[in-house]
Amino acid sequence: ATPARVIGQHRSQLELLTERGKQILPLLPDMPALVVGDWVLLDTDGLFIRLLERLSLFSRKAAGSKVTTQHIAANVDTVFIVDSLNSNFNLNRIERYLVLAHDAGVEPVVVLTKADTCADPQQYVQQVQALDRMLMVEAVNALDPANVSVLADWCGNGKTVAFLGSSGVGKSTLINTLSGQPEQETGTIREQDAKGRHTTTARSLHFITNGGIEISELAAQCRFSDCQHQNEPGCMIQKAIQAGELDQRRLNNYLKLLREQAFNGASIAEKRAKDKDLGKLYRSVQAESRRLKEGQ
Repeated sequence: ATPARVIGQHRSQLELLTERGKQILPLLPDMPALVVGDWVLLDTDGLFIRLLERLSLFSRKAAGSKVTTQHIAANVDTVFIVDSLNSNFNLNRIERYLVLAHDAGVEPVVVLTKADTCADPQQYVQQVQALDRMLMVEAVNALDPANVSVLADWCGNGKTVAFLGSSGVGKSTLINTLSGQPEQETGTIREQDAKGRHTTTARSLHFITNGGIEISELAAQCRFSDCQHQNEPGCMIQKAIQAGELDQRRLNNYLKLLREQAFNGASIAEKRAKDKDLGKLYRSVQAESRRLKEGQ
C-alpha cells in the first residue's frame, strides 16, 4: 500500500501527492468524505483503500438554514489567522477563528498584514495579545520575503499550515511570498472600504492580564448557577467589567458564541431525533411488509 496526501479537492475528483508525484483520484460513492490534508492509503493500482486516522480536523457550520457540519481541512499543525492593519481589522473575527482553532486542536498564530501601511502596528499587536498573553502575534508586510521570514519556524519540513481570514486581508499574497512563487491568484483592494475581491476559490474566551482571567472561571464563581451575566446580583463577570479587568466587548462576543453553539447543538439534536423517528417508521413498515408476505 502507498500513502498519499490530499492536496486538492474538486467536485468529482481529488488531487493527491504521493512519493511518486501527483495523481488524480476519482470520487466514488462508497468513499468517505475526504478533505484537503487527509492521508489515505492506495493499492498498487492507485485505487483508494482507506482513510488514515486524522490528527486534527477543521470543521464549521455549513451555509444554509439546515445545521450541518462542513469539514474544511485535516491534519493541520498550525493555523495562521490572518487579518489586516486597516479598516478591515476586527478583534471579534479573530476571536471566532481562535475558537475554531481551539476546537480543532491546532496551534493558532495571528498574522497581521499590511504593517508597511500602518503608522503604529504595535498598538494592534497589543490588542490581539490582550486576548491571550501566550498567543503568538506577528505584524508583517506580506510582500516582503525578509519580513515574513519570522513565520519560517512554523513552516518547516513536515509541517502543515492553514490560513484563515476574510477576503482581502492578504492570505494569497502571504502564501505566494512564503512559497517563493505565485501559488495563489491575488486581487486588488477597494481603498474606500478595504474590501478584497474573491480570487480564491473548549469553548472558553480568554482575557489575560497579570496572571490571567478566564470568563468560564469567572462564570463558575457567580452566585447563581444559571446567571446570564447581565444584572443578576453576585455576577462575578459584571464585577470584573466594573473593575476594568474585563472588556464589555469580550463578554458580548462570548455570549454570542454561546448562543450560536446552543442553537447549533439544539438543531443537531432535533435532526437526530427526527432521523431516529424516521428509522423507527422505516423498520415498522418493513416488519408490516414481511408480516403481510408471510400471511399470503
